[in-house]
Amino acid sequence: MKRLTMIMAAWMLAICNYADVTVFPDREVGPVKPMNGVNNGPAGPYGLGKSQTRDNFDDYRAAKIPFARTHDAAFSECYGSEHTVDITSIFPDFSKKVDDPKAYDFAITDWYLQRIRNMGTEVFFRLGQKIEHHVKKYGIVPPADFKKWAQICEHIIRHYNEGWADGHKWNIRYWEIWNEADLDMTTWNTNPRTWAGTEQQFFEMFTITAKHLKKNFPNLHIGGPALAGNEAWADRFLAQMEKDKTPLDFFSWHIYSTDPKKIAAKADRMRKLVDKYGYTKAETILNEWNYIRGWTDDYPYSLKTIHGVKGAAFTSATMSACQNANVDILMYYDARPETPYNGLFDFYSFQPLPSYYSFYAWSRLADFGKQIQATTDDEDLYVVAVKGQDGTVRTWVTRYNENDNVNRSKTVKIHINGIKEGEAVAHVVNSVKLYSETLVDVKDGVVTVKMEPNAFAVIDTKL
Repeated sequence: MKRLTMIMAAWMLAICNYADVTVFPDREVGPVKPMNGVNNGPAGPYGLGKSQTRDNFDDYRAAKIPFARTHDAAFSECYGSEHTVDITSIFPDFSKKVDDPKAYDFAITDWYLQRIRNMGTEVFFRLGQKIEHHVKKYGIVPPADFKKWAQICEHIIRHYNEGWADGHKWNIRYWEIWNEADLDMTTWNTNPRTWAGTEQQFFEMFTITAKHLKKNFPNLHIGGPALAGNEAWADRFLAQMEKDKTPLDFFSWHIYSTDPKKIAAKADRMRKLVDKYGYTKAETILNEWNYIRGWTDDYPYSLKTIHGVKGAAFTSATMSACQNANVDILMYYDARPETPYNGLFDFYSFQPLPSYYSFYAWSRLADFGKQIQATTDDEDLYVVAVKGQDGTVRTWVTRYNENDNVNRSKTVKIHINGIKEGEAVAHVVNSVKLYSETLVDVKDGVVTVKMEPNAFAVIDTKL
């Protein structure tokens, strides 16, 4: 009797270890959003030298990354280190005249941005400074003259979009003012990392800069503030912006988490907060995010996870969750080769890591067609489906588990009305496959795929 009970229990466990996904080819949702943006560009030989020959140009280009935000580029030798992007790098002597081309040093930033553009990726330019962890602070100190700082930003934009100072006509659309001024509000006067001034000083600088830039460039997207995460601070910021009638084309914010659903929920809260203060037409942009379980004891585990298959599943799940949430653009932190947050490329070889294929696969969704409705009741699964003009349905299913004790595969049944019988082509990422082509069965309108606890599959089926 005991043996029979055990057998029955095992049988029940086996039959319950499946999940259903339903795709509705006739229910169009809308376009696939740019969920596969990143911070920073491709990596390769420094400057004009040939001694460092490795690069990731082909893989970066193949991923069709829509946006590269330039924050923290100054940490990377591949991008020009301290001579690139930051305002203090481009305009090193604040006493100089803002309309003097000789006061600006654009050389290495030009070179870096050109590399990004060569990949077919759009530059998202952060006007401000990299984070500073050292005992002495330099660039994060509030500018002595906010109006002059705004004029410096104006001339940087003119250089890249209007050809000023032997510049370019690149039509860089997005210009973000500063980064994470809310990060150190309790220690801003002792050990700040991003803004060594008061909250009100930042609000004033932001308003002066946004109004000045929008007046000079009414067709560009001017925004910020690249919120670190303090939602009460964000509420005060937006209230002040509304009071001062500050233009805001986009509101940018950050989150590090282990739960894609929490990220999507915060996206919805940020949208409601922005709307609350009348910025209903402003885009909301999540332009720093990644897997972090904790910043102290769990930090090493987090960094190892970023580089593995679980990190890829988390990345895919977050993209999928945010596609169906109230956020317009995502930019992963970070494609910079020197940082352990880079889950796309190996530091030593620049070869793709598992999360790279999340970005590559998303571009195949975006290029394919319109999103169609897809649902699942399984809490481990995240799904996005797209229908192409030829009638092909492309379904992306991700299984993600934060719980490392879950180690059993799950049979996923994808129900798609009207699909052809036989076999379908899937590209699978799991513990043994890196976007490997795999044939899966299609019978009675159902595609059957076995999925590990952390994995994703992109499946093409014909109607």
